[in-house]
Amino acid sequence: MSNRPIHFEIQADDVDRAKKFYEDALGWTIEKAQMSGDGMDYWMIMTGEGPGINGGLYNRADNERKFQSFDCTILVDDIDSVIAAIKANGGEIQPWEGKEKWEMKGLGWFSRAQDTEGNVFGLLQATEWKPG
Repeated sequence: MSNRPIHFEIQADDVDRAKKFYEDALGWTIEKAQMSGDGMDYWMIMTGEGPGINGGLYNRADNERKFQSFDCTILVDDIDSVIAAIKANGGEIQPWEGKEKWEMKGLGWFSRAQDTEGNVFGLLQATEWKPG
């Protein structure tokens, strides 16, 4: 076992708003899936081809199953254009020491964002580090 993440999920108060945000800001494909069992509506998230993981989207529960985030970092080609797309689509950037992006030595440029549902995630534009 490699302990490698293989799937992620995003909870949303408004799935349509979250779907639009991720499709428009990051170019992901999100499609409703057929699920059996508890009747929960569920959407599959395809983030792209190559290294990385895909995930799911569903309505945030209003009970003990309610979560705000799982800290995932998204590898991007151009962090400045992604920051602009996030802000243009209703998301926010969480500055660190007054900066929207900062250099992480040995890795690249990093930023922390928040989607339209309050979920927090990271962005990384690799410079020295190369994904396996």
